[in-house]
Amino acid sequence: MTTKALFVRLEAKPGKENEVAKFLRDGQGLVQQEPATTAWFGTRLGPTTFVIFDAFPDDAGRDAHLSGKVAEALMEKAPELLSEPPKIEKETYWQTGYWFNRPNSV
Repeated sequence: MTTKALFVRLEAKPGKENEVAKFLRDGQGLVQQEPATTAWFGTRLGPTTFVIFDAFPDDAGRDAHLSGKVAEALMEKAPELLSEPPKIEKETYWQTGYWFNRPNSV
């Protein structure tokens, strides 16, 4: 059962929006190689705001993703593409259908 997730907010630098969108599209192929990543969504919320939502069966899967190729590439490209560091929130899913926001972030 999938019970762990990440919600990552990305704020693109002016003029870098298309590059952030391309990064998210290209990253999907890398994420598909991660057996413990059960879902991965990248979307645009506004002119410069993007989010990634991904889900995992457990903490080990989430931690593996956070130390994986996409996370490494994101942190490497962040200074060039983003106006601020990515905001990464760890989430826990309860069977009730509600998300519980854990106050600690990565």
